[in-house]
Amino acid sequence: MSFASNLEKLHLWSNNLSGKIPDSISNVSKLTILELQGNSFFGLIPNTLGNLRFLEKLRLNSNHLTTKTSTHEWSFLYSLANCRHLRILDLSINPLNGLLPTAISNLSTSLQNLRVVDCKIKGSIPMEIDSLSNAISLDLSSNKLTGPIPTTMGRLKNLQLLNLYGNKLQGSVPPDLCGLKGLYKLSLGANELDGPLPTCLCELTSLRYLNLFSNKLHSQIPLSFWSLKDILEVDLSSNNLSGSLPLDIGNLKVLISLNLSRNLLSSDIPSTIGSFHDLQVLDLSRNRLQGPIPKSLGDLMSLKSLDLSNNNLSGVIPKSLEKLYDLNYFNVSFNRLEGEIPSGGPFSNFTAKSFIKNYALCGSPRLQVSPCKNKIHRNFKKTARHSLRYVLPTFVSTIIVVAFIVVYKKWQHGGINLAIVEDLIPPKNWVRISYNQLLEGTSGFSGSNLLGSGSFGSVYKGILSDGTDVAIKVFNLQIEGAFKSFDVECEVMSNILHRNLVKIITCCSTIDFKALVLEFMPNGSLEKWLYSYNYFLDILQRINIMIDVASALEYLHLGHPVPVIHCDLKPSNILLDKDMVAHVGDFGIAKLLGEGDSIKQTMTLATIGYMAPEYGSTGIISIKSDVYSYGILLIETFTRKKPTDDIFVGEMSMKHWVKRSLSEEIIGVIDSSLVQKTDEYFVTKANCISLIMRLALDCSAELPEDRLDMKNVVSMLKNIKREYLNNLEQD
Repeated sequence: MSFASNLEKLHLWSNNLSGKIPDSISNVSKLTILELQGNSFFGLIPNTLGNLRFLEKLRLNSNHLTTKTSTHEWSFLYSLANCRHLRILDLSINPLNGLLPTAISNLSTSLQNLRVVDCKIKGSIPMEIDSLSNAISLDLSSNKLTGPIPTTMGRLKNLQLLNLYGNKLQGSVPPDLCGLKGLYKLSLGANELDGPLPTCLCELTSLRYLNLFSNKLHSQIPLSFWSLKDILEVDLSSNNLSGSLPLDIGNLKVLISLNLSRNLLSSDIPSTIGSFHDLQVLDLSRNRLQGPIPKSLGDLMSLKSLDLSNNNLSGVIPKSLEKLYDLNYFNVSFNRLEGEIPSGGPFSNFTAKSFIKNYALCGSPRLQVSPCKNKIHRNFKKTARHSLRYVLPTFVSTIIVVAFIVVYKKWQHGGINLAIVEDLIPPKNWVRISYNQLLEGTSGFSGSNLLGSGSFGSVYKGILSDGTDVAIKVFNLQIEGAFKSFDVECEVMSNILHRNLVKIITCCSTIDFKALVLEFMPNGSLEKWLYSYNYFLDILQRINIMIDVASALEYLHLGHPVPVIHCDLKPSNILLDKDMVAHVGDFGIAKLLGEGDSIKQTMTLATIGYMAPEYGSTGIISIKSDVYSYGILLIETFTRKKPTDDIFVGEMSMKHWVKRSLSEEIIGVIDSSLVQKTDEYFVTKANCISLIMRLALDCSAELPEDRLDMKNVVSMLKNIKREYLNNLEQD
């Protein structure tokens, strides 16, 4: 096999190639990337690889490569010491065997990513591992490593991922690891580690994923641990951890998964556990927990799996759990529970296995429990009904007379404005909600419940009498156009229904009060996620959001009997639900196209920067006006620059800025938090965003007829997403 001497990149992954890697590959002295993974190469890894002095990426994973049979010597590591630019080395899934040599310290200090997964290596991790001073990711999982975790690992200050899962490591979790301030994921599960958890784990404020399951850890979980308020997944299952769960557990408000099963935890489940609004998996099974199941678990609206089995829990199963409509796994077996098993919500799908071996549960025969006894005797009910037949009419008549006298006297003295009690009847499919209910549900429209303010009023978070969280948009009727805006939103939103549009639950309308009751979006607006310093969206999340928005517009323009023009598309009107699905809202200046109409003229102006040229200059709007706004929104989402940013002055508009970058260097306009030139997947990310920017420019063309329609936009964005994911897998 011969190679061109000027070759810089060689990608031969997943080609069913076999045989030995030829020594002659070292003649390609300018090679920077060598990817041979996913083939059937066997034999020794050539020492001559060290001649590739410019090598940056070396991927040999998923082959049949070995080391010398007698000594298991990894001599190739010594030669790789000459590759001073080596950033990525992946030797995973090869039968390398032998010991992990101290020669690992000879590797370049430029090394950022080292993967030696499932290579059957034995012995201890050498103390010299700290020589990899610039390592970002270190993965030695699924091997046969023994001995302690070297304390020197605490010197790898740039480390973001440490994965030692599935070995036979012993000793305690060294407190030295608490020095890894940038650590994002720590996986030490399935080892033989013992001792207590270090109290200093709370110092790992960048930690998002912690996996310590199946070890021999003991003692109480340090109270300081519960201050890791940004952690997403915690798995401490199958250890010997004891003590109680403190109220401070409620600090982990963004937690997605918590597994503390198979430990020795005791005492009650704290009610603060109900503050985990994003929690999807909660497993506290096989402990010694006692007391009642907290009603606050019914607040975990994202919960999909709840396992409380094999404890000493008592009392009833709270009916509040009926609100957990996403719950698809539930297990409270082997406890001391009693009372009626709830039947609403997800409970209609659970089987007898979820409830076996309890003290005195009752309910449906299909759950293999006793039927519940009716505590109200039938004769008593019959007597009560007979009495009410005579008592109730007299009582109601008395109330009406008294009420009439009170109202009449107040009216005589000017004490009541009869006009404000005249509620308009909402559409038949809406629930009727009074002003007083909204007042109570928002604590008197208090500032603590204020979600935001817009052109025509304010939006508050509220709670309905049935416990449903809602957003209440209260119109400021002192503002010109507020009445019309309310009427438009009622008209438009009562007739449209789509997963990517904000759902209107009902309205409340009197002479001097008008409000819309909307589906609550717990993750707020796209604007918040783009411009608040403590929020972040990655490339894939932004693509998904923009696909959602495009799908909503496609429905409004093409999927509804009467085309709807939104007219005010911008980040603050894109709202995100608990699953980060985007919903388009605020139809206050929307327009309906009449039969046969393709354009309309309006005097109402939308937000500067997002309006199509023909809209801003002549008031002409069409569905292509929304397409223009969408193009601007698409640019903003990936550049994190508003169309009214100070850099856009004179001839330099947002579109000119992006167009120029496509011919020069796209990195100059991309949101810097998304991609840097030093990123491992820089080319893939940059290419993806370049395609998105070209699509955005096609949407925001000057002339309406040159713009795409939203059906094509949805299709093109989905193709860009598919290509991006495929390229990530190949990199």
